Amino acid sequence: MSNAAPHFTPSSLHNGTQSMGPSTSSEIVSEHWQQQLHLAAEARATSSTPHHHCRKEGVTRVNKAPIDSSLQQSPSQGEDEERNRATIDNEVRRQDWDAMDLSGQGLRAVSPSLFSDYMFLGKLFIDNNRLTRLHPAIGQLRVLVHLDASNNQLSEVPEEIGMLVNLKALLLFDNHIHSLPYGIGHLFKLEMLGVEGNPLDEDLKEEIVQNGTKALVTRLRESTAAGSPPNDRDWHILDDTSTTETISALSYNILCDKYATSSQYGYTPSEVLSWNYRKRNILEEIKEHDADIVCLQEVDNESFNTYFRRELAYNDYRGIFWPKTRAKTMADKEAKLVDGCATFFKNSKYVCLDKQLIDFANTAINRPDMKGEHDIFNRVMPRDHIAVAAFLENRVTGTRIIVVNTHIFWDPAFNDVKLVQVAILMEQLSMLADRWTKQPPCKDKSAFRHSDLDGDPSPSATEELSIELGPSMEYSIGTQIPLLICGDFNSGAGSGVLDLMTQGRVPGKHADLAHRGYGNFTRDGMNHPFSLKSAYSGAEELSFTNYTPNFVAVVDYIWYSTNTLQVRGLLGNVDPTYLKKVPGFPNYHFPSDHLALRAEFGFKSRKERKVVEADFGPQKEVRG
Repeated sequence: MSNAAPHFTPSSLHNGTQSMGPSTSSEIVSEHWQQQLHLAAEARATSSTPHHHCRKEGVTRVNKAPIDSSLQQSPSQGEDEERNRATIDNEVRRQDWDAMDLSGQGLRAVSPSLFSDYMFLGKLFIDNNRLTRLHPAIGQLRVLVHLDASNNQLSEVPEEIGMLVNLKALLLFDNHIHSLPYGIGHLFKLEMLGVEGNPLDEDLKEEIVQNGTKALVTRLRESTAAGSPPNDRDWHILDDTSTTETISALSYNILCDKYATSSQYGYTPSEVLSWNYRKRNILEEIKEHDADIVCLQEVDNESFNTYFRRELAYNDYRGIFWPKTRAKTMADKEAKLVDGCATFFKNSKYVCLDKQLIDFANTAINRPDMKGEHDIFNRVMPRDHIAVAAFLENRVTGTRIIVVNTHIFWDPAFNDVKLVQVAILMEQLSMLADRWTKQPPCKDKSAFRHSDLDGDPSPSATEELSIELGPSMEYSIGTQIPLLICGDFNSGAGSGVLDLMTQGRVPGKHADLAHRGYGNFTRDGMNHPFSLKSAYSGAEELSFTNYTPNFVAVVDYIWYSTNTLQVRGLLGNVDPTYLKKVPGFPNYHFPSDHLALRAEFGFKSRKERKVVEADFGPQKEVRG
């Protein structure tokens, strides 16, 4: 079975495999390889002792405190904190042990249920057995940091090993392994890949002997091919009845370039993580969906102005953009890298009547009831998240609609800040909606049609309209105007944010506020007048919208006003079979760590307003 290079001297080991040690004493041996040889020698010395790991102090232990089931990451400093995700509800579960020692038991196979029933394991020892394969289900041990499968009869390693991105030690000493799967390239935290005593491919042996585990992992990761793409996400038709008017919306957190770092997304090949690669795929995805409305989060100033605004104009899109408020305090060079929210709409279908920035922090500190509240200055004011509200009118039907695009703070230690941001959003939106009911009719809709990036008419602007343009629709109260709210809310089921959005009211003593002081919000509670529902609520809810190794959850939403709109279709889940070998996004086929959400809505018929005759004169009865 020897596959040794000329500078390796074969020497038979106890399992019949040949050593990978250097051929001459004069050859330089790296410190990493010396450590590997030492660990391999230790493993051979204990090969005849069952359960020898549990005898070592600290290897298997009783946890004295509950552990966080999500493997929370410590926030980094500065702007990069945006991408440090943690659990939505910060759930902590009781687990008294996190290691299992099955060494030296003569096992010939391990049941897949071991991996599905003990997904909390941090260490697994299955060395010194007679295993001929590792079941692909091992990929379910997502929090595993140490795996020892030395001195077995393994001839290959499953591709699913790449799902274990938290691994720091993967010991495979004294097996019959000739090659390694590219999935090992995902293991960017791996510090020791123990391969001594295997007839490993010559090039792989040379890499790890000379340059160590990190170099080999990097080589495998950067050599990874795109592979077969997943099946297309299904389009679910919920209502196929005829309707006079529809609108489709796409919401997408595209992962800003400055947050897409190798330290945060070390499982992704550098080429795939590069902005040049990702921005092209993002653009193609937007074009493919061809939605009437596109709401993008984490778009930086430069990307909006030099790429998306220009490229999407060729597909009839016109854009509205505001960066986070920190951009106002920066020089142009730094400001162009600040991300924000970009809303695009089909220019041939809609005219923008008004657009507004909603600055959460600035609004909060200028509220009379919040002056003097320490939590406002210490917790809310430092977070410069925003929302962008656009008031659009359909050129043909005259129907008007409010489209909101927002990005809410991420940190679960600041659930109070998230709730306050959304409360301010809904409060400001309610005032805008009431103001927009007084917006005068759009007199010359054709003047807005088919203009280029600089506002000049394009050649098609001179064409005569073949259809009659309807009059602008009127609304007596703000809640009558159709409403779409898209964005990354960084909140899940049971949170104050979702309670407020769906129920319209949250008490001032809500648990997310943690008894902090936020003026009238904590004295009187928070509320809004809209009847809202998530487009993906119920049976059509997505399995996740954010997919990384340590965070898989629904945090992105498309909310709609149920009194004016009805969901007709939704973009479905990612193929679950494809995900079994994909530890996280972005990758070759998904350019962001978030999924794009797409929904189509039909407009509900408006109730006619009656004129009720009374003895004291005519009176209008308004129905919302």
